[in-house]
Amino acid sequence: MKSLVLEERMKLSLRDFPIEREETLGPRDVRIKLHTVGICGSDVHYYTHGGTGVFQVKAPMILGHEASGTVIETGAEVTGLKVGDRVCMEPGIPDPNSRATRLGLYNIDPAVRFWATPPVHGVLRPTVVHPADFTFKLPDNVSFAEAAMVEPLAVGVHAATKAQVKPGDVALVIGAGPIGLVTALSALAAGCARVFVSDVDDAKLEIAARLGAIVPVNVRRQDLAAEILKATDGWGVEIVFECSGHPSGGEAVFDPLCPGGRVVFIGSQVAPIQYDVGKAMVREARVEHVFRYAHVFPRCVAMLSSGAIDVKPLITRTFGFDESVEAFEIAASAPKGEVKMQILLPE
Repeated sequence: MKSLVLEERMKLSLRDFPIEREETLGPRDVRIKLHTVGICGSDVHYYTHGGTGVFQVKAPMILGHEASGTVIETGAEVTGLKVGDRVCMEPGIPDPNSRATRLGLYNIDPAVRFWATPPVHGVLRPTVVHPADFTFKLPDNVSFAEAAMVEPLAVGVHAATKAQVKPGDVALVIGAGPIGLVTALSALAAGCARVFVSDVDDAKLEIAARLGAIVPVNVRRQDLAAEILKATDGWGVEIVFECSGHPSGGEAVFDPLCPGGRVVFIGSQVAPIQYDVGKAMVREARVEHVFRYAHVFPRCVAMLSSGAIDVKPLITRTFGFDESVEAFEIAASAPKGEVKMQILLPE
């Protein structure tokens, strides 16, 4: 089947790839015709760097893991889904017998198989076979484009859950990329009264400001901690979500944090960062870390359907499948004002 294949670092091709031979439909599986696939920062990083951390691309790999589509075939034991159902899919498949999975921590199961994470192929291709248990039916009022945003939104919802947001909390999100903005939306939906969002891109900050009770801060022109302390009468924010993955963001997480506050690290750090234990200690800061998500896809779908969260403003550009290589080249250039780019598969 024609797929978007990462051949090696900085080399993509649209070509036939014989993956269908590897995908036998099991009794608890469904076969899905892909409709919309989002371009994630990790996809782009594999393209530009050939890997990240322990995950290195050593053979041609199909990209893409933020997806929605339609069920076209079901296994003999599948009861909750039928042919024709519109769905989104959670891309990580854990080992059901692993200790982490049995503890409910399936996202950090060392054996999890995650789309477009070497050596597992992604879904920028016509069809995929996937476990029904990790496939979620869409309400009629949730579009394919919104459904393909459930995967990144799940990161934000998982982060807000880890932060234990309380009604009326004030939060800071460092980084106005896709994960930063879905985290800001999740924090507001969880009960935050106000969320500061920092970045260096005015266009992204303008998008953030239109999402609700969000205060944008451009850190090229403004001192982030000073702005927040001024706006909170010197107290600081209850929660800092670090979504940028940039060393300067990670190093400064405690400066705007109030006593007893919480810090949640979400952005992938490409190198070790300076961590000021003294600043954390005097605040008795609680620090959490996020790796993907667990148990939140149904919540995300429900919030999109109810209108509690609106991800449509984050979808800034759409490409046809035949434009996939160009789409990745554009995404890799990090154009200003672009948040989420998506690719539409052929009907």
